[in-house]
Amino acid sequence: MALVVGVDSSTTACKVQVRDLETGAVQSSGGAPHSTTTPPKSEQDPREWEEAFHKAFAQARPATDPVAVAFAAQQHGLVVAGTDGDPLRPAKLWNDTEAAPDADELLEALPGGAHAWATACGSVPLASFTISKLRWLQRCEPDVLQQAIAVLLPHDWLSSRLTGRHTTDRGDASGTGYWSPREGCYRLDLLELVAAHIEWDARLPRVLGPDAVAGEWPATGALVAPGTGDNMAAALGLGLRPGDLVLSLGTSGTAYTVSDEPTEDPTGTVAGFADATGRFLPLVCTLNATKVTEAVARLLGVDHEHFDQLALEAPPGAGGLVLVPHFDGERTPNRPGATGTLRGLRSDTTPAQLARAAVEGVVCNLLEGADALGTQHGRVFLVGGAANSSAYRRIVADLIGRPVVVPSEPQPVAAGAAVQAAVVRLGEDFAAVSEAWGLGRGAVIEPDQRVDHAGVRAAYEAAAECERH
Repeated sequence: MALVVGVDSSTTACKVQVRDLETGAVQSSGGAPHSTTTPPKSEQDPREWEEAFHKAFAQARPATDPVAVAFAAQQHGLVVAGTDGDPLRPAKLWNDTEAAPDADELLEALPGGAHAWATACGSVPLASFTISKLRWLQRCEPDVLQQAIAVLLPHDWLSSRLTGRHTTDRGDASGTGYWSPREGCYRLDLLELVAAHIEWDARLPRVLGPDAVAGEWPATGALVAPGTGDNMAAALGLGLRPGDLVLSLGTSGTAYTVSDEPTEDPTGTVAGFADATGRFLPLVCTLNATKVTEAVARLLGVDHEHFDQLALEAPPGAGGLVLVPHFDGERTPNRPGATGTLRGLRSDTTPAQLARAAVEGVVCNLLEGADALGTQHGRVFLVGGAANSSAYRRIVADLIGRPVVVPSEPQPVAAGAAVQAAVVRLGEDFAAVSEAWGLGRGAVIEPDQRVDHAGVRAAYEAAAECERH
């Protein structure tokens, strides 16, 4: 039996899936945690990711050496490596917000501002983007940037530890703020806004095609696929088609779809990313998702199961209680210095209302961003940690007013990485592998048509608008 390995290196942990090359059946899996980080300064040592990968792979214990492996990892992170390949400093993660002023400066530095940025690279720079983190590095640690011989994303660095080469893919590259999905190339002129004296071209990884080989893992003889960003891998793991919508609620929240055409949003709400197949992946991201409900559960002194019960006891709208969940700053809307607010408190407010308001706030916040993706006519998927929550399942379906699929595959990012590994090994297209593996199936949650979802969302929008002012 030929085996492939899919790796999901997230903010919190590394997860490994070993799958049958032909059928996609999961043969084994493993995992290892990463250290906890909290914005505004959110950093990890990349060597920790490598150690976690090897621990997770050892835990999976495949029966035979795999024939291919692919890494998917958190987007936007910044790894600067020296001549020995080791990182020169801890990696700044996607949810690090210290570069907020640098993003503002970059926005002003390009003539034409937001419109020019959206045209150049599909997105408007935010604190989370790699280019903003590079600007921060040039401002705060210029000697480190000068020493760097490679500027990499998290999945690039992990792949390089196996292959010895610096490569990336179009999906992850499109989240840097200096690679153009429309043009299919790096925009060195944008990097010159960070530092004009740096020879950027020599420091950037080669962007591989969707089915190219990045190299070989000498310890196993496995082919190493290009790898990609976590959201792009999840799209592969769901067998996503144009018109489908994914709502991913984990530590952060994302909403995305697949498009045949690149998108450019000068408001900065929608990031015009590329996907891992040759199409495009317009995406909206929020910083605050399940960590908000975990914080509220902690304040209430209840576990996850009891929290879900409480949230479902309260009526839709939580009796007028509205929570705006911008606990640790927010990316969409772009308010890096924001905090959460609670409106509608009364002396008779119940724990159930607070639990319901927390879930509704997280969901409404993400749906506000998802609206900017345009009308989607296909399936709606709910993934991430929230997909295991009965309260989130019910409230997402009710507030979007459409059937929601909770995939039977619990790890779509690792599954998508395995799909990419299989495509590279087999030489088949992504749709064929997804179909053969039966991806994208799951339980369907029907919405309760009695719920006034428009009213609940309008109350949230009013509260959020007050907070902005």
